[in-house]
Amino acid sequence: MDTLLVLTVLIVIGALAFDFINGFHDTANAIATAVSTKALTPRRAIILAATMNFVGAMTFTGVAKTITKDIVDPFTLENGSLVILAALIAGIAWNLITWYYGIPSSSSHAIIGSIAGAAIAAAGIGALHLEGFLKILEALILSPILAFTVGFIVYSIFKVVFKNNNLPKTNKRFRYIQIATAALQSYTHGTNDAQKAMGIITMALIANGYTDSTDIQLWVQVSCALAMGLGTSIGGWKIIKTVGGKIMKIRPVNGVAADLTGASVIFGATAIGLPVSTTHVISSSILGVGSAHRLKGVKWGTAQRMLITWVITLPISATIAAIVYYILNFFF
Repeated sequence: MDTLLVLTVLIVIGALAFDFINGFHDTANAIATAVSTKALTPRRAIILAATMNFVGAMTFTGVAKTITKDIVDPFTLENGSLVILAALIAGIAWNLITWYYGIPSSSSHAIIGSIAGAAIAAAGIGALHLEGFLKILEALILSPILAFTVGFIVYSIFKVVFKNNNLPKTNKRFRYIQIATAALQSYTHGTNDAQKAMGIITMALIANGYTDSTDIQLWVQVSCALAMGLGTSIGGWKIIKTVGGKIMKIRPVNGVAADLTGASVIFGATAIGLPVSTTHVISSSILGVGSAHRLKGVKWGTAQRMLITWVITLPISATIAAIVYYILNFFF
């Protein structure tokens, strides 16, 4: 069998595996608040999240096109197949490491850092499409700051509006609302995260001469949506435990404020075709809500550990990808 075809098949399998892992790694964030407040049982939350992730993944392709063309140029990428395969192996490895230790790290940072690291290893810093890459980095950096700020504002408004309400009754009502907001957040997660694998597959198809368009083919969209949905159905209890309980004690009213914030920031990024870290956005939303609720109630030790992981993900994933690229290049 032709080596190029073998590498393309391996990339498709790797991209779908990345999407599958992303499903149980990142989607846990979308339903963590609903599970922790008992608005949804874990089983129902996972079914809901899997369904809404699939629907979200089938709705948009703008982020996929950004991944395809804005980090590196797939039409001129040197050793494109090896670069993309190395990036996938590195991204998957980092995702599994952080999942094992229950750290809500970013799959987006991991795969974007991996693509950059493998491309630099193959052709130097000039291989990066700097304008597009910096635009993506800006979105990754600014989105959690925006989520923290919006979360703080939204919950501050909630405190004013519902200050005279009976707290147990209010929380009971918000527990029902939280089902809808968890569904919304899962949907927006699908609109952004599932598209990253679509972009990677399309990048490989272009680099290997199987297509000359950045448009996302239907089979790519459907397969990535299914992989994300199946991954979600497996669940990610380690991440749910961290996001749902180790940042702050979440009540339904907190959960609704955090879910609305996370969904709005993620969907805003999807609408303009920018990939963001759903992990960063959702965790930052909870931190913002927690700070508005009671500053001392936030477990800043957990937040600090998460922040360190966020900062090191890009350089570590880039380094792993570069090493994997050199190993693959030796054999191919």
